[in-house]
Amino acid sequence: MLRITALKVTIASQVSKKKGWFSRGRANQLPEEHIDWIVNPVTHFVKIESAAGVVLFITAVVAIALANSPLSDTFARLWDISFGISLGDLRLERSLHGWINDAAMTLFFFLISLELKRELILGELREPKQAMLSVFAALGGMVVPAAIYLFLQMGEPSEQGWGTVMATDTAFVMGCLALLGKGVPKSLRIFMLTLAIVDDVGAIMVVAIGYSEGLNWFAVFYALLGFAVIKVMSFVGIRSITLFIMVGAMIWLAVDASGIHATLAGVILGLMTPTQKWVNENRLHAIMDVVITATPGGHQDANLVARHALKTAEAAAREALSPVERLEMLLHPWVGFVVLPVFAFANAGVSFSWQNIEPSLTLAIFLGFVLGKPLGILLFTYAAVKMGIAALPNDLKWPMVLGGGMLAGIGFTMALFIANLAFVPGQFESAKLGIFCASIVSALLGMVFIRYFTDAKPKGNHIIYKPNDNQPLDLSATSFSRKKEQNPKELVGSLQLKYEGFRRE
Repeated sequence: MLRITALKVTIASQVSKKKGWFSRGRANQLPEEHIDWIVNPVTHFVKIESAAGVVLFITAVVAIALANSPLSDTFARLWDISFGISLGDLRLERSLHGWINDAAMTLFFFLISLELKRELILGELREPKQAMLSVFAALGGMVVPAAIYLFLQMGEPSEQGWGTVMATDTAFVMGCLALLGKGVPKSLRIFMLTLAIVDDVGAIMVVAIGYSEGLNWFAVFYALLGFAVIKVMSFVGIRSITLFIMVGAMIWLAVDASGIHATLAGVILGLMTPTQKWVNENRLHAIMDVVITATPGGHQDANLVARHALKTAEAAAREALSPVERLEMLLHPWVGFVVLPVFAFANAGVSFSWQNIEPSLTLAIFLGFVLGKPLGILLFTYAAVKMGIAALPNDLKWPMVLGGGMLAGIGFTMALFIANLAFVPGQFESAKLGIFCASIVSALLGMVFIRYFTDAKPKGNHIIYKPNDNQPLDLSATSFSRKKEQNPKELVGSLQLKYEGFRRE
């Protein structure tokens, strides 16, 4: 007699919908306009996970091409154009390069802090051991590369550049994972995203401590006062983003005047952003019910009630998302497709004039990223798991952690940002070369390594069912239980049963 010992149930579903850019025009949707022919493709492109990395790569290549073309002098002088405002003795003036690095990049660090706050409170890092895995990985990815760099540059004029090799470029790392496709485990994406975020926050703290000028304590006091005002505004329930932006701008000015690098203001403000929703789901549904019943009529009072209901519904729909989520959605396209590409365009233009290159500096940065990042991340995460401080997700294997560590060697924008502060102009070109070479090699090694260790898995949800299990096979959570609720023409499903093993009795 044959007894089935394991049955693998593969549930594959495919939703087929109308093709085309238009998602409007139906009775229950917004009206369709001609501008949608332009807006919808652009919106679709922006939502592609790897798109920001592609744009960033293109702008870097263009910057390098211009820096090595007959237009190189004009291209270099462009970033030296100075402008600002002057009010009596108060002057706020910078070069175009300075405005990009100090002001625009504050938005990037603000967004990074928002993502970290969301992951800690609402996301995967709510589990302490899961959070510690990313924290230890980021710590290893900063300590070991810095140690390698210092070992190679100890006593050299470029010794102070150790912070350069601690950075990870979040956009490029996530873009590489997106290019690898859906075969990459979700846990690796989450691990790398949180690692890069923690790494970037740690890097900006290094900038604030290691590369800031002498402190102006009066400005520090005004900055702290501004942070206190933000906290009070949040406590009393002020919801206007405009008011918070105005106070945040004042804080940025105070931090900038204090001698601390101004981007630190973005980090702190991001971590202070509330994660609580003002309107919960029950209240939102109740408000929407009022909108449905408040039908405009010929009477003036009825129309006023309907308008008031619509305004209330508009505010409720907006406030049903937490401030962290709303700001993330608002800033992601601007940071990914404007701030970071402009930063890369202003900083990535390295002139390949080998006469001014310091080979030892370039090699130290290269080895710090290519060797130090994967080694540090693997060693620190392994130690944390073995000590019981952190836990490794079931579908995240150690080869994947090592491959992720290789991708973390892509420093690029963050590394350029720190290198611009750490090195004098004569050293900066050598540092740029090391950063570029390390980023390219790390990207190639990481993608090849992860692709090699990624198991080919059939599409769909997989359930391993054993007849001896106490619980029966349950398909209630699959798309088949909801098939009747959807348009049958828009849903195609298939159920495959495969024998995983059997034994004879």
